[in-house]
Amino acid sequence: MLSYLHSFHAGNFADLQKHAALTLCLEMMQEKSSGIAVFDTHAGSGLYDLTSERARKTAEADAGIQRVWAARSELEPDWRPMLEVLESLNPGADQLRQYPGSPEWLRRHLRSQDSQTVFELHPSESDQLREWAGPGIVRVLREDGLKGLLKQLPPPQPRLLVLVDPSWEVKTDYQEVPATLAKAWKKCRHGVFIVWYPILTSHAHEPMLSALAQSGVRKVLASELMLDSPPGRGMVGSGLLLVNPPWGFAERFQVLMDQVALTLEATLSQRWLVPE
Repeated sequence: MLSYLHSFHAGNFADLQKHAALTLCLEMMQEKSSGIAVFDTHAGSGLYDLTSERARKTAEADAGIQRVWAARSELEPDWRPMLEVLESLNPGADQLRQYPGSPEWLRRHLRSQDSQTVFELHPSESDQLREWAGPGIVRVLREDGLKGLLKQLPPPQPRLLVLVDPSWEVKTDYQEVPATLAKAWKKCRHGVFIVWYPILTSHAHEPMLSALAQSGVRKVLASELMLDSPPGRGMVGSGLLLVNPPWGFAERFQVLMDQVALTLEATLSQRWLVPE
C-alpha cells in the first residue's frame, strides 16, 4: 500500500517529538569529528508547506510546531539547532509556512565528512524528493527502505545514524521493523537507530516492542509522548525507540520535551526497554 502522504500530518506533535530527537541526536554525535553515514528509510518529502490544502485539511501543525514556535523565545538551548533551521526557512515569520521533513533536517546538519542516503517508494513523493535533493550530496533511492538499508550496511564511514519512520499503514511493518532492526544491529552494533511508531487505541505497537526486546538488541530507550486529552480513536500518542543513543541523550531529551509538554497538551515518559 502506497497511499500514505505525510503532507496531511506535517508539523504535528509526533513530528515535533521525532525531529527534536533526530536533531539532538545528530548534534550530540557530531561532537566527535569522525564521519557519520545517515540513512532515512521512509523519507517522504524534503519540505512541506503548512499552508497547503492538504496541511490545512487536518491543521495538525496548529497544535504542534506552531504552538512551540510561538513560545520559541522561552526555550532551552537544546532547541536552538531546530529553531535556527525553522528561522532560516521562515525568516521573520510569526507563523511557520515551510516545515522540513526528515531529509531536510538531516541535510541542514550534514558536514563534509558525513553522507546521507534516503529511501522512498511512493511515486509522487520520490519524484518530489529527487527534485528537492538536486545534484547535491544526498543520495535518493526509490526502493523499499528496510530492505535497502540492509544492503547498504556496513557503510564506509566509521559511524552510523538511521531513522526508520514508516507510515505503519502496512500491518506487516510491525513484524518487519523489529526484524530489520535486529539484522541491522548485528551488522553495525555501534550504530544509532531511531524508530518512530504511532501509539493507537488498538495498542498495535506493543507486540513490536516485545519482539524488539526479545531480539537480542541492547541499549534501547523507549520515549513516548502521550496526549493529555486523546481522541476516542486513532493516534493517542507518539513513540520513539532509540538504539545506542549518545551518552546523556535520555536526560537532555527529557528536559527538552518536558519544556513544551504543557504547550502541546501532552506528557513525555521514558524508560529503557532494553538496558546495556
